[in-house]
Amino acid sequence: MKSRSQDQSLSDSRELDRSFDPLTGNPLTKPNKKTIKQRFLKLLPCYHSSSSPSITQSNITDEGELSTVCYRPEGLDSLVQQTKFSKKELQVLYRGFKNECPSGVVNEDTFKSIYSHFFPQGDSSMYAHFLFEAFDTHNNGLVSFEDFAISLSIILRGSMTDKLNWAFNLYDLNKDGCITREEMTDIMHSIYNMMGKHTYPSMRDSAPKEHVDSFFQKMDKNKDGVVTIEEFLETCQKDENIMHSMHLFDNVI
Repeated sequence: MKSRSQDQSLSDSRELDRSFDPLTGNPLTKPNKKTIKQRFLKLLPCYHSSSSPSITQSNITDEGELSTVCYRPEGLDSLVQQTKFSKKELQVLYRGFKNECPSGVVNEDTFKSIYSHFFPQGDSSMYAHFLFEAFDTHNNGLVSFEDFAISLSIILRGSMTDKLNWAFNLYDLNKDGCITREEMTDIMHSIYNMMGKHTYPSMRDSAPKEHVDSFFQKMDKNKDGVVTIEEFLETCQKDENIMHSMHLFDNVI
């Protein structure tokens, strides 16, 4: 006999991916048209444990087994409160996430693997590592649907301050509250490695260092060798080009 918490977990998950009608209990028909949300989720591959067989809907025999082997997201209402997505948008996002990641979580190796397909001309592994760490808000080596939805909400729907704080966290590699020249150098090298050497116009070998120098000339107001969140926010909010770039994804979803 299943516990009440198992029943509630299953209900939350079914409601989240719209696999049933909460009023009638009947299955819903799946939409035929792929959405931009589902295509975006191609960036997030499924995490498969090497010690256990892959899990599909056809080989799950009962709800109890499902609750023990698959990660289940928290309730839909909670995610609506934590993000700026509607209930329907979260259902679409989760359905796509679950299709790509039946186990419900993504690890770094598979994240790097799928990300590399988008930049075949270069080496995206280091940038993907930095990006994964920004999504991995619990620092447990896995990105859950909650991690993904909350970060995506900030990137796409957050206030300008929220977006800049998220970007700062990406650049602050050791999460100590400031960006060092070494950290920004690592970021710039990872971006240039990802773009490859066959771009047009071709990039000079000195380009990463030049970008780092420019970054610190603009951002490091007191010339102490590090950029704080206050310096970062103040400079970005006064730069029209940066502000414009922050709005590029406003209407993606």
